Amino acid sequence: MDGNSRLPQTGTVSYHLLELTAICGELPADLLPRIPGSTSYKESVITSLKKDGLLRTYYRDKLRGYRLGRMAKTSLMEENPERFSFFLTGNGETSRLKSEFPRRLRLHRVAEIFVSMQNAGIRIFRDEKPDIFSSTGSPVPMLEYPAFYSSREIKEIGIDAVKIRGSRMAGALLAPSGIFVAYNGDSYTMKWDYRAEIKVQVLLKLLLCCERLPDQYARAKVSGLLLGNGLEHFYQILSAADTASRCFFLLDGNYEHFYYLTNDHYGDTLLKLLCSPENTAELDHMLMQGFQPKDTGLPIEHDALDRNGNPVLFGYFLDIPRINRFHTALQLQERTGTLICFDFQKEVLHRFCGGQAEFSTISFEKFERRFFP
Repeated sequence: MDGNSRLPQTGTVSYHLLELTAICGELPADLLPRIPGSTSYKESVITSLKKDGLLRTYYRDKLRGYRLGRMAKTSLMEENPERFSFFLTGNGETSRLKSEFPRRLRLHRVAEIFVSMQNAGIRIFRDEKPDIFSSTGSPVPMLEYPAFYSSREIKEIGIDAVKIRGSRMAGALLAPSGIFVAYNGDSYTMKWDYRAEIKVQVLLKLLLCCERLPDQYARAKVSGLLLGNGLEHFYQILSAADTASRCFFLLDGNYEHFYYLTNDHYGDTLLKLLCSPENTAELDHMLMQGFQPKDTGLPIEHDALDRNGNPVLFGYFLDIPRINRFHTALQLQERTGTLICFDFQKEVLHRFCGGQAEFSTISFEKFERRFFP
C-alpha cells in the first residue's frame, strides 16, 4: 500500500490525532484524556497508529509525547498541503523537532492551547480561517467565528515580528467578543518579559484594529488570556499582589482584562462562553435578577448593587486584574461586597478575599445544561 492509502479516514479519531500532532509538532501523551473519545479507544488507536508507522513515541527527560512518522508526514502534506505545509516544512519547531527539554515543553504548552481552543469550537486549522497575518495581507471581511492563530502564524507579518521576540505568547484568539492574547502558564509561575508583552499588545491592536479587521475591531481592546493547570496558579498570582514577587504585568493595568481559565473541561466551557457575547449577556441578565444597576459614580469595580447598596462583582471569568481591583477597593474602603462565581471556583476565591466578600455561586452543571446542552 502507498502512504496515502494507509492514512485513516478524515473525521475519525485516528486522523484527528495525526492532524493535531502535525500542527503541534509533538503531542503530549498526557493530553489524550482531553481529546474527545473514550480513553481506552484512544489508547488502542495510538497503538494501531504506531504499529502502522504513522506515529511514534518520543520519551526524554520524563516528558512523553507523540511525533509523526515519516509516512504520515508525507501523506498529510500530499492530502492537504493548505492545512499542513506551514507546520511540516521549513525550519520551524514543528517541522525540525528538537530534543531539548525547554523547546519540547514549549511545544507541549502550545498543544494544550490548541486542544482547549478546539474543544471550545474555535477554529485552529489554517484552511478553516482567513490568512490575517500574512506579510502581504490586506483588510478582510468580518470574522464571524472565533479563530486561534499560534505565535508562529502571527510572526508571518514579517519584519514587525522582531518587535515581539521574547514574548511568552502562545498565540491570539480572535472572536466576536474581542481579541485575546493567549498564554499557557502550565503549573508554574511564568517569567514575563514586560516590554516584549506590551509590544505584543500594541502590535495586535495596530494590526487588527486599524489595518486587517478595522470594521470589526476598530473600538476593541486587546485582552489577556492565561490558561493554567488547576486554580492554584490563579491563587498564587492574586495572593502575591502585595508582596515583592508581585506580577506587575498581570496586576498593574497593562490589560484591563486578563482572564484565567483552566486546562480542563471547565476551562473549555468558559472559553466557549467568552467567545459568545450573546450567551455572556444572557447569563449576566439572569444574574442581575434581585440586584440594582451599577452606580457609575461608585469608586469600586462592580457590576451591580445589592439591596443595601453594596457592590456585586460577576467574577465567573476569573478576570485577574478586575478581581484584584475589587478586593483592593473593599479593603481600602473597609466594606463588604458580593462576588458571584461558579461553584468550582468558590474555594480558591474564598481563600483570597473571603474576609471582604460574600459569595453567590452558579451551578456549573445547571449552567452547562442551559447554555451548552
